[in-house]
Amino acid sequence: FCAGADLRDTPAPDRERVPGDVARTIRLGAQRLIAAVLDCEKPVIAAVNGTAAGIGAHLTFACDLVLAADTATFIEVFVRRGLVPDGGGAYLLPRLVGPQRAKELMFFGDALTAADAERLGLVNRTVPAGELEALAKEWAGRLAAGPTRALALTKQLVNSSLDTDRATAFAAEAAAQEINMTTRDANEGVASFVERRQPTYEGR
Repeated sequence: FCAGADLRDTPAPDRERVPGDVARTIRLGAQRLIAAVLDCEKPVIAAVNGTAAGIGAHLTFACDLVLAADTATFIEVFVRRGLVPDGGGAYLLPRLVGPQRAKELMFFGDALTAADAERLGLVNRTVPAGELEALAKEWAGRLAAGPTRALALTKQLVNSSLDTDRATAFAAEAAAQEINMTTRDANEGVASFVERRQPTYEGR
């Protein structure tokens, strides 16, 4: 199942599959969904309360911050069905846990507890299930009240740094600083520091 796919793009079961059908469905469905999360300017929080398997796990790993109930599990389920991972899994996992761990998870398809996922760096925080929603709302509120333009640029810098060399990353950082210093929030941040008060950001 490719989350986000348009059913019109799915090959009909009563006709012979044409070469390219599967790749097209993946591109327009799972990959487009994952790319939308990665490219979204706003920070995206995942709050996992249950099982995140296959594309559900990859959607979670694409998010900027991941919270999980202590009862949550994560499964690279594709191998259990004789399938190749999709939804950017082979791109995301090695960047999060390294290639060896990524291969272990994808080759065996074993369920990963929330505690183990946190230990590996796939989850930011594990909490009792009853506290998950409150924590997600708290983090979302903190982000919304922050300097949102600076957060957007920070997300862009971090994501792009994984696919570029140091010189390019440094150039992007300098450009982001130049852009951010034109915002009201940057001026407010500096002014609040000089005036020794809490800043009030407006997202502009």
